Amino acid sequence: MSNYLETMFGLTGQTAVVIGGAGVLGGALCAGLAQAGARVIVADLTDEGCKARVAALEALGGKAGYCTVNVTQRQSLEDLLAEAIKQAGRVDILVNCAGVNAGSTFLEATEADWDRVMAVNLKAVFQACQVFARHMVEQGGGAIVNIGSVTSHLPLSRVFAYAASKAAVLNLTRNIAQEFGTQGVRANVICPGFFPAEQNRKLLDEARIDNIMRGTPMRRFGEPEELIGALLLLVSRKAGQFVTGTHINVDGGFTAAWF
Repeated sequence: MSNYLETMFGLTGQTAVVIGGAGVLGGALCAGLAQAGARVIVADLTDEGCKARVAALEALGGKAGYCTVNVTQRQSLEDLLAEAIKQAGRVDILVNCAGVNAGSTFLEATEADWDRVMAVNLKAVFQACQVFARHMVEQGGGAIVNIGSVTSHLPLSRVFAYAASKAAVLNLTRNIAQEFGTQGVRANVICPGFFPAEQNRKLLDEARIDNIMRGTPMRRFGEPEELIGALLLLVSRKAGQFVTGTHINVDGGFTAAWF
């Protein structure tokens, strides 16, 4: 990295906690943060998944640790913050990347599916932002990036709870940005388009894929690594220092066909 790019986008000396870091998209974001110089704390449900991600980051030359977390439990998130501080001294960056989905027609959607999706995709994001924002305010600043979706903006069939949760995440993040605008804590959203991640693979039958491709000007799925550039902009202290309360669509032009 050139001196200029290091100054603008480098994260040397900073610590990032990535919740959902053992997953496909979360793993790519962990790699991007590590390669930009951040120490990455991988947070996910299982020791096995976290350890595998840490090993992959260390193989890239990155500095990494991990802590298991159950995002639906506030105490688990409090414990995650405490462990991250124990390992690294502070947390400068929080990425909320854990997510679940449920597919059905509207009339077939169940309360159990609704509650599960809202618990992981929305309530957990609220709780994590609250826990980590308090720490960031106390230390004088930080950056939060929540993962939204094209469904933060648009209605899509068969994913009603997911779309509602992601729309709420976008609005929640705007409120967080407004709350802490004078306290050095920035909050933004990345809205991916269609990436074949764990939570949507079983929904991608041939007909749905055809519809997605016809609505995506670039006519392809996104690759996980294509989220990294947006993330580095939003968490960088220099390049992103005046960016808060907004979102970046990384969707191959999908939302351009609607607006």
